[in-house]
Amino acid sequence: MPELRKDPIVNRWVIISSERGNRPKDFSTPEKKTNKESCPFCEGSEPLTPPEILAYRKNSPNSPGWTLRVIPNKYPALTDEGETGQITEGLYDKINGIGTHEVLIESPDHDTELELLPKTQIADSLKALRERVLALKENERFHYIMIFKNRGEPSGASLEHTHTQLIALPIVPELVSEELAGGKKHYDKNKRCIYCDLIAQELEDGRRIVCQNENFITIVPFAPRFPFEMWILPRLHSARFEECETRLFDALASSLKESLLRMRTALNAPSYNFVFHTAPVNGNHFNYYHWHIEIMPKLTKMAGFEQGTGFYINPTVPEEAAEILRETRL
Repeated sequence: MPELRKDPIVNRWVIISSERGNRPKDFSTPEKKTNKESCPFCEGSEPLTPPEILAYRKNSPNSPGWTLRVIPNKYPALTDEGETGQITEGLYDKINGIGTHEVLIESPDHDTELELLPKTQIADSLKALRERVLALKENERFHYIMIFKNRGEPSGASLEHTHTQLIALPIVPELVSEELAGGKKHYDKNKRCIYCDLIAQELEDGRRIVCQNENFITIVPFAPRFPFEMWILPRLHSARFEECETRLFDALASSLKESLLRMRTALNAPSYNFVFHTAPVNGNHFNYYHWHIEIMPKLTKMAGFEQGTGFYINPTVPEEAAEILRETRL
């Protein structure tokens, strides 16, 4: 069974998941270049995957005829078995790796990418993600549900067929806790959401805006960790992605598609990660947290300085990055 172990000095949790590979040779995991005959995510390969949890389809489950599928990850980081029970061994704390690990396959087409799909299909993928989050948060053992995408081998993708992942966690990630603490500190002092204030300032300044519509705005943040990093934020305050109104999914799909297409065109289709930042499933964080999507192209690598200090060195001025992305012709 996987475990979560906590570093006693900095209180950082690490998932120890031996099922995903524990020999030196297992760490060489280039992206698998597969064809339609051998790709487990392609239409017609349904027997190669675990049974689907959710699908948009016309035919019977686990057969061809679908437009998107959600399946359990065949090699999960966490498993939904047992109880979380914390164990202390002297200085060390650990808990059972209770959670779930799911994969959303956004299209049966092996040769496409998320940003190349029609906006209606992207909207369907977002709706499916919300549906799964709403179902998973009913499990009281889960405290946070992370949605993320790895595109391309440098980003950590092991299969080239477009897909997004969900992991339900028994703890709240430290990065999210830091965002919650920062948001609460600002709210306690100003009685306003810091993300709402950020959006207002970016709209007034304009230099870091990449694109926007009536409901969402994409910016290059003021202090980006990575070159051409982008954030997509809802202009209407909301703490949790799963509480996004159905009427807004078309606008969100439009923002996500345009942001990824601008990055793809300007940077020659780089590998990238995106992560949904949303409030934990428990607790009242509505007043001071604001959900958003962070997009990070893989253009640089973390070296010794970054890993030793926690600082990031970004060689690209964010205002210049935003201008390049904003003026890219699609």
